[in-house]
Amino acid sequence: MSNLFKNADWIWYTNSAIPDSYGDFIDTIDYKSGNVKIHLSCDGDYTLYVNGKFVNSNQYGDYEHYKIYDSLDITDYLIKGENKIYILVWHLGINSSRYKLAKAGLIYVVECDGVEITKSSVNTLSRENPNYKSNYKKIITGQLGQSFLYDSTKPDTADYKPSVTVEKHCNLFPRPIKKSIFLKEKDITFIKNENNHFLIDLGEETVGVPVLKFTTKTTQKITVAWGEHIIDGGVRRKIGIRDFSFEYIAKEGENNFTNYMLRLGCRYIEVFCEEPIVPLYIGIIPQVYPVEAINKKFENPIDQKIYDASVKTLKLCIMEHYVDTPWREQSLYAFDSKNQMLYGYKAFADKNKEYARANLLLISKDNRDDEILSITYPCGASLAIPSFSLHYFVAVKEYIEATNDLTLANEVYPKLNSVLKAFLKMFSNGLIQNFQGADYWQFYDWTDYMYLPIGNIGYKTDFMINALFILALESFKIISEKINQKFEYQDYIDIIKTNLKLRFYNPEKGIFAMQEGTEQYTELVNSIAILAGLTTKSESTHIAEIIASGSLSECSLSMKGFKYDALLSVDEKYRKNIIEEIRKLYENMINSGSPTVWEVAEGAKAFDNAGSLCHGWSALPIIYL
Repeated sequence: MSNLFKNADWIWYTNSAIPDSYGDFIDTIDYKSGNVKIHLSCDGDYTLYVNGKFVNSNQYGDYEHYKIYDSLDITDYLIKGENKIYILVWHLGINSSRYKLAKAGLIYVVECDGVEITKSSVNTLSRENPNYKSNYKKIITGQLGQSFLYDSTKPDTADYKPSVTVEKHCNLFPRPIKKSIFLKEKDITFIKNENNHFLIDLGEETVGVPVLKFTTKTTQKITVAWGEHIIDGGVRRKIGIRDFSFEYIAKEGENNFTNYMLRLGCRYIEVFCEEPIVPLYIGIIPQVYPVEAINKKFENPIDQKIYDASVKTLKLCIMEHYVDTPWREQSLYAFDSKNQMLYGYKAFADKNKEYARANLLLISKDNRDDEILSITYPCGASLAIPSFSLHYFVAVKEYIEATNDLTLANEVYPKLNSVLKAFLKMFSNGLIQNFQGADYWQFYDWTDYMYLPIGNIGYKTDFMINALFILALESFKIISEKINQKFEYQDYIDIIKTNLKLRFYNPEKGIFAMQEGTEQYTELVNSIAILAGLTTKSESTHIAEIIASGSLSECSLSMKGFKYDALLSVDEKYRKNIIEEIRKLYENMINSGSPTVWEVAEGAKAFDNAGSLCHGWSALPIIYL
């Protein structure tokens, strides 16, 4: 934990913070010479300016007990004499899949050559930001959180007052990864340019911050929507209760606006105006995480396009942490990120080691009362996917195998232990019973028999939770041995294997069912059966033949790795089948004009037209091509 902030206070502009609110904070420093850094952290997000120039933004996703601060060199923004530091802070204040509710607050320290020259305190002047509408609470999606309304007509006349101290007790740590980089404005093409209605093509899926530059003869409200594809002549702004848009109230004359805190993931932007405007630039400043992709060349041009699209998708799904999709959710899931890490070990020159490690550590900081992992991290929702807690064990093991770094294993070992014990509390009648109730989602895959609707009480037990528990225990065994910890759970592996074979295996068909006594036969269940060591060599050969025949309920893109690994563990002859299937599934995406890989093979029409066209968990061609 850092000692940098021992003299600084957590501050806010008012004693009673409201949800979805924006605070302005200003400080001044007298500069003569030397290297100047600001160290800062906040609840929600921030944008930093020095002498009116944008410096940086984006708070790392974190927890009160694991609070991250940024260290930014601001020397190049300074002039001799008095300098103004301005920090805009967005207190989200509403739980989502990427934010856990905490008290509003900002803390900072400014150092010159390592000597503190100013800090956050009651002497910091602050106010409610006059332009962003506080307490607006317009939700984009339940996962992504809030949108915003910015009113450029509001005069900058509100007085600054001394800040108030906030009772926040945080353990502060330095950002464990690099800051993302802002590029130049993305080139755009106008598909529609109709005075008060504009449709803009960024040319490809892009992640970054929105920019509006235009002139108008009147004050008016402008609505900006974004999406990954066009339907009925525009982007799909509203999908169910989701609303992919923000609002901007324009002042008469020239407008120049950038929001550095809400990042969009999209290809298209649509603008609706009350009156005509003259656009100067409407688009995105791309924001990318600095990774170096390994340059791989394929003889087959389709393979090359599929591989390149997979790598591009991985890059777009890297923000402060891995995100499942930059368009719809921007959330860190244990399973999604497991896939993304695994693909990144092959795709990036340094295996993206530092970044993968930071994500695994962040997941371990989750802290539920029932000791399993939340659905995302950090997360303000009460929902959990128990199976994803088990995938986390495998992700830690795969990290060790890819990097030979044992320091992470030592750090997360207590969390692995507590999650394991939570599952063992569910052990009864020789099997793990399912966690049941409104806070637990029985999800394994987006295919037949593999998930239940959220809120469904669900099955008492099933094949998958037990087979995944075996894989988790096997991974935990390897992790424990690597760091010289005793492994005491072999009996559970043996007992569960025996009972899975007795209760879920159909000896006449030679395959496993998802539910005991049913005909629920799937690729995923039977692939996991092979990988979990439930079968003899001859049984594995038989199951592999059935999987390869296509007669079982198919698994989705995110789970194909289990299928392919199971087939290859039985016989190398399936390599050709795997490549053919990958080409068939992904060539459809390439031929549609998509430069990225999709959440599921159905594309945008999946999930009642909410399917993502850029989803990191589907980048498995990186491994198998």
